[in-house]
Amino acid sequence: MNRLPYLWVALLLLFHACRGAEADPPLAVAPFDSDQAKAHQKAWADHLGTPVQITNPIGMKLNLIPPGEFTMGSPLSEPGRSDSETEHRVRITKPFYLSAHEVTQQQYEKVMGKNPSWFSALGNGKDRVSEIDTSQLPAEKVNWHDAVAFCGKLGEREGAKYRLPTEVEWEYACRVGTTTAYSFGNDASGLGEYAWHSGNSTHPVGGLKPNAWGLFDMHGNVREWCQDWRDDYDLKVVSDPTGPASGHYRVLRGGAFTSQPRNVRAAYRYSLQPHNRVPYIGFRLARTYP
Repeated sequence: MNRLPYLWVALLLLFHACRGAEADPPLAVAPFDSDQAKAHQKAWADHLGTPVQITNPIGMKLNLIPPGEFTMGSPLSEPGRSDSETEHRVRITKPFYLSAHEVTQQQYEKVMGKNPSWFSALGNGKDRVSEIDTSQLPAEKVNWHDAVAFCGKLGEREGAKYRLPTEVEWEYACRVGTTTAYSFGNDASGLGEYAWHSGNSTHPVGGLKPNAWGLFDMHGNVREWCQDWRDDYDLKVVSDPTGPASGHYRVLRGGAFTSQPRNVRAAYRYSLQPHNRVPYIGFRLARTYP
């Protein structure tokens, strides 16, 4: 048995004892496995003096994502890829928190005072979800402006800086050090353990397996708004890219319950005009550290 990965994890966890409190832990440079991913996450949490997971006043759980470097996009050999997924190396220089789940209908209503969702107890799709607790379904029929407004209102209530994740943050957090089509490998037959896809309705958040950083539903349930305008990747920007300054379409990431396996890959890109509201689109939050 190859013991090198386990030795690497042990060395990382002992990093502070060897280097001292002032030195930053090493960046999480992909590729790395799930044990190494968790070790990076814990090392940065310990270094910053913050928990790996925090829970905000409305019950939203957010997980610390350590800074790191990875290859964004997909190789030419990946089935289902598009020409917009050009591979390029990208670095994230600052830690941030990302919500473990997509924003739920209950959380959205607590902040915004309304629930626009199609698959809700009073929505037009209520017959499809009549036997489940719709409060824990993702908030959907939320456009980009709605999602940004939610971030702003929640941040004002808590004195924290909430925002939508950038496209590079989203893919980095989804991949968790992997270079495969999905965070668990290349075999789409494993999607049933991680993602609601190719179905006929949405499902409560967190019902399937999370990735190694504790993030649920990254490959399915509803697509998620990102901060960026959509365009070809700027291959010259290596650190913390935020996309073009203007555009007509906003980026969406992640699969939806309507999506085929090729369209829930980690590198898959989708976009809509920011005013669009549809029943398969929601969002999750990033929170700037500290």
